[in-house]
Amino acid sequence: MPLSPPIDWSRPWLAPWRDSGQRVALAVAAGADLPGALNREWAKQQRMAQRVPQRVAGGALAAQAPNDIELPNAAPHVGRAGRPGIEFVPQSTLPPGMGYEHYMAQTGQCPTRENLHDFFNGLCWLRFPQTKAKINQLHAAELATTGSGTVKETGAGAGAAAAATPPPRGPVRDALTVLDENAAFLLAPPPLWQALEARDWPRLFIELRPLWAQAQLVLFGHALLEKLVSPRKPITAHVYRAQPALQSLQELDAWVADDLSAARLAAKPFVPLPVLGIPGWWPENENVSFYDDPLVFRPRR
Repeated sequence: MPLSPPIDWSRPWLAPWRDSGQRVALAVAAGADLPGALNREWAKQQRMAQRVPQRVAGGALAAQAPNDIELPNAAPHVGRAGRPGIEFVPQSTLPPGMGYEHYMAQTGQCPTRENLHDFFNGLCWLRFPQTKAKINQLHAAELATTGSGTVKETGAGAGAAAAATPPPRGPVRDALTVLDENAAFLLAPPPLWQALEARDWPRLFIELRPLWAQAQLVLFGHALLEKLVSPRKPITAHVYRAQPALQSLQELDAWVADDLSAARLAAKPFVPLPVLGIPGWWPENENVSFYDDPLVFRPRR
């Protein structure tokens, strides 16, 4: 069954995801289940001793000369089949009452539904294995402090239907969820980052527009990618600042995984950015009036 809605891989924000994304989507359209298609794509990547590296250039991650760099180390999980990295399994594998993050930390298996949201979550695991594993590790560490990786059940009395209540989350797990679902990584010269932090949209997108040729916005959140299949002007990413000197996707993945910590996340290190404002990403933003929309390009509070 094909994924719906159809995905236009020529979009600037989706083009870097095209190769693996198309293969998985075509496998699903041909009748494969999504977990199986993702596992086969993961195995394909692991079988490759070397690959075309993903270099940071021109606002996206562009391919360079082949045989230049080895695959990154797999995420520190071992799936049920003994293969290094995450293993995708049907959602029904998740035991009743067990939390998703706790289950992944214990088993190295990612419960996966047959929908676009989990499709992009799987692609994120393929592209950012170290960062995704670090997010899961931090979730597990926070769950350990609460003493719970299970969903509690409460009822109003004998015979009452039980209601599932998740364990308390706290600021670190909330930030981890924002990162996992809606983050993008910005590698940019300091003036662009300063304008973004100030929500100085005219300076960011008009005065400093030529500087965007030296910047890259790399999408990460799988819910963000899902929303951008049907792009709308208000779609906003939570931007996490990355080092501008990083030269490859593998380096970015390793750097973010190393940079993440409970203390850093508790400080809410995100800045909102309406992604269709990025020069070259949306034809309408060539007209400066595109940015005269206070419902989207809001001033800093």
